[in-house]
Amino acid sequence: MDCLKEVEGKRLHDRSVTPLPPPTKWIHEPIIVGAGPSGLAVAACLRQKGVPSLILERASCTAALWRTKTYDRLQLHLPKRFCELPLLPFPDHFPTYPSKEQFIAYLDDYASRFGLTPVFNQTVVCAEFDRSVQAWRVKAVGLKGHEEEYITKWLIVASGENAEEHVPVFEGSGEFEGRIIHTSSYKSGEAFKGRNVLVVGCGNSGMEVCLDLCNYDAKASIVVRESVHVLPKEMLGRSTFGLSMWLLKWLPISLVDQFLLLVSHLMLGDTAKYGLRRPKLGPLKLKNLTGKTPVLDVGTLPKIRRGDIKVYSGIKRLRCDGVEFVDGKVESFDAIILATGYRSNVPSWLKGTDMFGEDGYPSKPFPEGWKGKHGLYAVGFTKRGLLGASYDARKITEDIEKQWKASYNKHS
Repeated sequence: MDCLKEVEGKRLHDRSVTPLPPPTKWIHEPIIVGAGPSGLAVAACLRQKGVPSLILERASCTAALWRTKTYDRLQLHLPKRFCELPLLPFPDHFPTYPSKEQFIAYLDDYASRFGLTPVFNQTVVCAEFDRSVQAWRVKAVGLKGHEEEYITKWLIVASGENAEEHVPVFEGSGEFEGRIIHTSSYKSGEAFKGRNVLVVGCGNSGMEVCLDLCNYDAKASIVVRESVHVLPKEMLGRSTFGLSMWLLKWLPISLVDQFLLLVSHLMLGDTAKYGLRRPKLGPLKLKNLTGKTPVLDVGTLPKIRRGDIKVYSGIKRLRCDGVEFVDGKVESFDAIILATGYRSNVPSWLKGTDMFGEDGYPSKPFPEGWKGKHGLYAVGFTKRGLLGASYDARKITEDIEKQWKASYNKHS
């Protein structure tokens, strides 16, 4: 690749140091770890400002999570105007809520338009700032175990909030004779027709998987362990999210939360009657403080009301043919689907920095979490979806562009 140059005794702008052993490669541009939407967004913004980058991606394609670990009926939960990446809107003919296939097509077009060519099958296993050369050493392993070491002045962490599946361990998991899968392996309810299926997790994915199971004549149940805000997907003829963003321009968040809860009660009724207790904090305030996203109902709640989907409390233990719940109820199930989300894997490979906490998220809250020390950046860890990633991408680009131009002028 033309952006890679052998170190052969080079430091950044300093040719008088001891040669580094191969296969170390000096990268004069920023390295981006991850070729999901966040990584593509920051790479495109940099390219638009004349700054090249090297994208390292552990999978064999861009947006691997969207391509390989999402269910068939998935659509964007927010209107497309809130999900577009910087510099390129969605096509006009796309619906308000694009499908998974349409979103992937948009990402492919995005990468093509900005000439983004990630290096695939490169799993970053370690990245650490080397004070002796004032740069980042990034070690990556290829498909056949071949290791490469890259050195760069700028490192952008774009591996995402959803890098690894979160798979809880229940007492008795080894006894359960049915199938247990994470939603990353779930495609549609067709494989579960006529089966008694328990979905663990009541976020947007869990609720939508339940609906999908019902549409394929499976007998679906859901575990709701914690309180959750369920809001209509649309209010007063507008998307709930879009309406919220508009109201926040004029009203404090507490009043907007009150409005959302009032309209939700009028449209959906008292969700607590169906086992869906609401948190004490309003949906927007809770999102800001914890990152917990309210559920935007796409048709699951009416099925819960009718009894088509049963709601259970937390799991106490698994049995050979079913589940014992914390309230003492015992039910039989053929399969369990874990809609338990994902987690960041940054702490497993990024070393020697206080930018990220043990949970794999930036220590500084939004909107300050995009920048660390010594040329370290983070994109897509705001818990604010693609809007947050776009914000990060623009801020990072502004910061690196200044350094890039200063460095170029200095050595031209």
